[in-house]
Amino acid sequence: MRHEQAVNAIVSGDHPDPFSFLGMHEEDGKTVVRTFLGEAGAVEAVAMGGKSIGRLALAHPDGLFAGAVSESVPYRLRVKWRDGNESEIEDPYRFGQITTAYDLYLFGEGNHNELYEMLGAHPSEMNGVAGVRFAVWAPNARRVSVVGDFNGWDGRRHAMRNRSGGIWEIFIPGLPEKTLYKYEIKASDGSVLPLKADPFGFFFEQHPGTASIVHDPSNYEWSDENWMGNRAAKNALDAPMATYEVHLGSWRRKEDGTHLTYGELADALVPYVKDMGYTHVEFLPPTEHPFGGSWGYQPLGLFAPTSRFGAPDDFKKLVDAFHREGVGVIIDWVPAHFPEDSHGLGNFDGTHLYEHSDPRLGRHPDWGTLIFNYGRNEVRNYLTSNVLFWLREYHVDGLRVDAVASMLYLDYSREEGEWVPNKHGGNENLEAISLLKKTNELVYGEVPGAFTVAEESTSWPMVSRPTSMGGLGFGYKWNMGWMHDSLEYIQNDPINRSYHHNEITFSLIYAFNENFVLPLSHDEVVHGKKSLIGRMPGDEWQRFANLRAYYAFMYAHPGKQLLFMGCEIAQEREWNHDRELDWELLDNESNKGIQTLVRDLNEVYKKTPALYEIDFEGSGFEWIEGGDSANSAVSFLRRDGSGNSVVAVFNFTPVVRENYRIGVPEAGNYGELMNTDEAEYGGSGVSNGVVMAEGKPSHGQPYSVSLALPPLGAVFLRKV
Repeated sequence: MRHEQAVNAIVSGDHPDPFSFLGMHEEDGKTVVRTFLGEAGAVEAVAMGGKSIGRLALAHPDGLFAGAVSESVPYRLRVKWRDGNESEIEDPYRFGQITTAYDLYLFGEGNHNELYEMLGAHPSEMNGVAGVRFAVWAPNARRVSVVGDFNGWDGRRHAMRNRSGGIWEIFIPGLPEKTLYKYEIKASDGSVLPLKADPFGFFFEQHPGTASIVHDPSNYEWSDENWMGNRAAKNALDAPMATYEVHLGSWRRKEDGTHLTYGELADALVPYVKDMGYTHVEFLPPTEHPFGGSWGYQPLGLFAPTSRFGAPDDFKKLVDAFHREGVGVIIDWVPAHFPEDSHGLGNFDGTHLYEHSDPRLGRHPDWGTLIFNYGRNEVRNYLTSNVLFWLREYHVDGLRVDAVASMLYLDYSREEGEWVPNKHGGNENLEAISLLKKTNELVYGEVPGAFTVAEESTSWPMVSRPTSMGGLGFGYKWNMGWMHDSLEYIQNDPINRSYHHNEITFSLIYAFNENFVLPLSHDEVVHGKKSLIGRMPGDEWQRFANLRAYYAFMYAHPGKQLLFMGCEIAQEREWNHDRELDWELLDNESNKGIQTLVRDLNEVYKKTPALYEIDFEGSGFEWIEGGDSANSAVSFLRRDGSGNSVVAVFNFTPVVRENYRIGVPEAGNYGELMNTDEAEYGGSGVSNGVVMAEGKPSHGQPYSVSLALPPLGAVFLRKV
């Protein structure tokens, strides 16, 4: 490129390699320095000791300065600005390359597990100078620049160096943390795209702002050493897992209706979860998202906790506080899609970079969102490194992967002609399957004690089986079948339940096919489905009794438990993300009784290995009587690894069943471990106390007990 062309290209922001022209260069036996400073009146280059090594002449009226200097040494620029001020600044174009060839190689392969350390904005030092190094992937761009208040949002000022594989990088000296920035990208056709937020941004402006913010995620000092050292046992398949699912913006709010901050949630939510006896908490997606009404399920900042509630380190304080109280933290993770907002990933460099170009592959018809191109190494690496980022940098224990079914099937929610078959002619998304398997292999191979959960609503086989066995490799799968069938059953009027008995028992046919979580989640209390208490039939007493028995059924059933916030206080209305839960309901004895029951269920559950130790094998469960449809009653045994058992009996009618005989495995006295009809829960007080097993065989057991089954009640018994 001729000199005049180069000058015009710099000034127009269209130079393909600004580092080859700006900065210090040896040309025709002379040392030349060039800089583009639009607001400068005069510029000279000075050595590090302050000695002038040459004045730079104005080479273009827009602010390009150039001139020969006396020495080829490290230098700074002494600038007299047009407003009369004077300062010395570092020249970003005197600094060398940032990204190593090995980093670029790993990224191209899709195997850079610490990609978040390579890309994004990182406070750092180069040649003893403090600043921020930026790197972004935009392989089809003609030019990429970092813009912000520090350069008047002028894309000509900090145009980046183009490296192999489409990585653009620059070190900008002097920038502090909390600097706002975006990327200005010129597409291959010369058009300037809408300013883009950083795909690897660690912090974002509060909505409706869309800029990324410079933040160093490595500065936080953790105090959860005890938890991290022991979490493998706490998160194991044979450990208790009772999860409280939370939307951070609507659990509680301040008197003026605004959100609690992460710090305020640490002060209020952590002790509440601890007091309620939960072992884990799960956050609806905490990643940055433009639309609050998406509840976080349409994220654009996968590497940043949303700034709605505070800074990234404040979110770490929340996780830290839970861990210090012995509570694990799960976050919802959304690799299935992303929204089309202009500052996001869509059409990132003027091409369909992160998403498919074919809408039959690249767009969700239900949600109006874009689908990641799972077959592209760099996109896969973006997602896999994001998982490791949350587990490592934020000490998150588990990730519940959202909308897995939409990833697995090419024809998900599509009519004929609206999808493209795979290379074998089938509807399986082979690239997404490969990504999910690799993600799970990384989690279980790289982060001891961490786990994954699949929200998968179909009968896809071996979701929670190791990839070495041909499975997808998840640790757990949500049991959507149990949720659907059991809710259908409990909504029936008790007089009709005998005709629907299979709905309450059917889940035990497949209960051990996967490592199941039993979810009563946010999805079940929105969009006209009513709240859980709102689905219960009968008068007020019966509605609450139904709910108590239903919760006890969940805790006794094989699998781990999950309950959405508000369900533990029997909130009458559907969940609304724009307001806090109806905590005033706890003034009512019935609602308070439900909360007390859930607290006690959690404590009984955690202290009783038979209820959790063998959740995923048939040896942990045995029917006593599963076919008593006439009485709408069920009973079964749960066992732990030592052979200790709990007898669980359920009466799903409002009639007291006197002298109800069930078989038990051993002789001796059996005492009530839990009775949902206790007065403190709002029940009628039908109780059995301690009963003695008689030598009368029943239900295939050598002994039996005679019970009074409470109306719409559940009783757990154990040998005393």
